[in-house]
Amino acid sequence: MIYASKTYENLDATRKAGLWGVSMPRRYGGLNLPNAIFSMLSEMISAADAGFQNIWSLQSCIDTLYEFGSEEQRQKYIPRVCAGEGMSMDLTEPDAGSDLQRVMLKATFDEKENCWRLNGVKRFITNGDSDIHLVLARSEEGTKDGRGLSMFIYDKRQGGVNVRHIEHKLGIHGSPTCELTYKNAKAELCGSTRLGLIKYVMALMNGARLGIAAQSVGVEQEAYNEGLAYAKERQQFGEKIINFPAVYDMLSRMKAKLDAGRSLLYETACYVDVYKCLEDIERDRKLTPEEKQELKKYQRLADAFTPLAKGMNSEYANQNAYDAISIHGGSGFIMEYKSQRLYRDARIFSIYEGTTQLQVVAAIRYITNGTMLNNIKEMIDGMEVLDTLKPMGDRVLALVKIYEDALVKVKALESQEAQDFLARRLYNMTAELVMSILILRDATKAPELFEKSANVYVRMATEDITGHAAYIDMFKVEDLGSFRAAEPEAEA
Repeated sequence: MIYASKTYENLDATRKAGLWGVSMPRRYGGLNLPNAIFSMLSEMISAADAGFQNIWSLQSCIDTLYEFGSEEQRQKYIPRVCAGEGMSMDLTEPDAGSDLQRVMLKATFDEKENCWRLNGVKRFITNGDSDIHLVLARSEEGTKDGRGLSMFIYDKRQGGVNVRHIEHKLGIHGSPTCELTYKNAKAELCGSTRLGLIKYVMALMNGARLGIAAQSVGVEQEAYNEGLAYAKERQQFGEKIINFPAVYDMLSRMKAKLDAGRSLLYETACYVDVYKCLEDIERDRKLTPEEKQELKKYQRLADAFTPLAKGMNSEYANQNAYDAISIHGGSGFIMEYKSQRLYRDARIFSIYEGTTQLQVVAAIRYITNGTMLNNIKEMIDGMEVLDTLKPMGDRVLALVKIYEDALVKVKALESQEAQDFLARRLYNMTAELVMSILILRDATKAPELFEKSANVYVRMATEDITGHAAYIDMFKVEDLGSFRAAEPEAEA
């Protein structure tokens, strides 16, 4: 695989700027910066080119190796990533997309060479011809579920992996997506056997999902920039189109989604930073009981908020890119304008690293068991709101009651299928309440930057939450039959 010429220029520029190994300790050559800063950098790079951001941000795979690998592996691989070598995570296979328990790439131990050998095919691998791969493979013969999977480190220098095919995609053309064939490829076990999917991939995916949230915010920003710039210049009927209510309504919603989505991204990144910091401290000494409690608290917060940040921002990126094209009119459909590229790039964000539907699955237990309701109430408790925004603050308090009633209604249905069917609505309500609180907080601290967005976003959230609540209120279990496209098919 050969990168485009401009990709090589970007790689060279980011290496010279020292933007590799951002989250790694200085003893390995890293910058030792928190995840919140990495998210900001990721967002800025994505605003310029979401395809290149994919290549650059995959350096975060090294966090999993740092957390679960041996010290020998850390010393061997982390300095290479800090110097600018690329990474990939090789998870998906032709017969194992979102259902990673079905991964069948085979790992066998070579007694003679004292190493593992990998054989099989991986598909849809972003930056698949990278220098260092983290590979999910089946190490336990005779198993068919996640308990037989382990995580391995493959070094391109060892050979044994070929790029069989490069996908021709709708967007993110600057990021190669490869189908790989492993032929007796030499690899190292990362961590312990059998924990590849159960523990290590979960950690890897959470980091990747936060990376997609940052990538999404970058495109949200650029789509808004493009729409705003065009609306200021374009005249119709003797007037700039930015003065048309239909256009400035669209732009105000784009900006509100951007500001609220970014706030959710940074809040989640800060939760990750707190628990990662405590985990690092635990490497050197035993945590106090208070520190252990804090570690568990922020792990839970990060686990609960990450699927909200990824799912909502990926959807907002799609919506903002769509609206940017609408503002451009016919010009937005022409390849010479950037809006079409943003639109094509954004479409993958709500698909890879877990579709939005899978983000709902990841978040819903925290919603239905009341964890997120308690988090929302804690966020509201003692929150100060700018005087001019107090009506919006009161509106959010009213929405919390509507949300709580909707949760009770869904549980009272006593049907798992009905709960699954309504899960997306509960997910949206939860995320919009959280982002309403965060944008009000931001507007109170910096009204010159966020007061307008707070006004717009809370109104949008009111519209959506009351609508979802009304839908849930009139829903009955027997209604499910109306929505099934056909009778469920029997498994083959």
